[in-house]
Amino acid sequence: ASAAGVSAAASPAPDAAPRESNAAQPSEPTVLRTVRDRLSDGSMGPLMVALPGGSFRMGSPGLAGEPDERPEHEVRIGGFLMSAHEVTFADYDRFARSTGRRLPEDFGWGRGRRPVVDVSWTDAQAYAYWLSRQTGRTYRLPSEAEWEYAARAGTQSSYWWGLNADAGRAQCFDCGTAWDNGRSTAPVGSFEANPFGLWDTAGNVLEWTADCYQPTYEGAPADGSAWDQQPCTARVARGGAFNKPAKSMRSAARAQFAPEARINMLGFRLARDE
Repeated sequence: ASAAGVSAAASPAPDAAPRESNAAQPSEPTVLRTVRDRLSDGSMGPLMVALPGGSFRMGSPGLAGEPDERPEHEVRIGGFLMSAHEVTFADYDRFARSTGRRLPEDFGWGRGRRPVVDVSWTDAQAYAYWLSRQTGRTYRLPSEAEWEYAARAGTQSSYWWGLNADAGRAQCFDCGTAWDNGRSTAPVGSFEANPFGLWDTAGNVLEWTADCYQPTYEGAPADGSAWDQQPCTARVARGGAFNKPAKSMRSAARAQFAPEARINMLGFRLARDE
């Protein structure tokens, strides 16, 4: 499979809706290498951002945040690639039609550049496996630690942009956008990217991760790998959603769902090994 690299800072959000008038002025994201792998039919896969390895403090300190975000702990992450956007209906529908898999419901909001929802953890895994076979690369769900590292993008504040939610920064129930009050998802890339050049890590839809949910971080891996103890009755999802309050999209906030859950606020993005 061949791949092409471009500058993350120079990559516009495709088919993005106009920014809300009260949105903050965008800052320049860190310029990182980006890649799009070619599929077997010659089309291009999702835009991936190559993230550098590094260490960060995962979770919330002291009594901040929720009990399942503690204890805050140091995690060392190796370099990997993360999709610049949440997987869209356009991405997922191509896979579903190719494999004869069910098409997820769009709840009347439209498909295309909207983030795919109504997909289970197993559906997300199947898409990653299909994309791996199509490209010859290893796509997968990110570990929970990789997800938080990518979402924080070098920050340690509640949100990647600062301590407060701030109106117009992202899509949530009370975020001050054109889609407020739980109306619907927004097209991917409708808001400012984080410093790593990743869009919608806060809000829009919750995103499946590879990890089995644990009620605390006691004994959590320190190397960025997925915590996948079996049997696993719930998987971790991250990032908040269009119908959730702003506090749910803090970088440390966690949610849990049964792996077979298919609901209107739950989608995913992919990681890829170098």
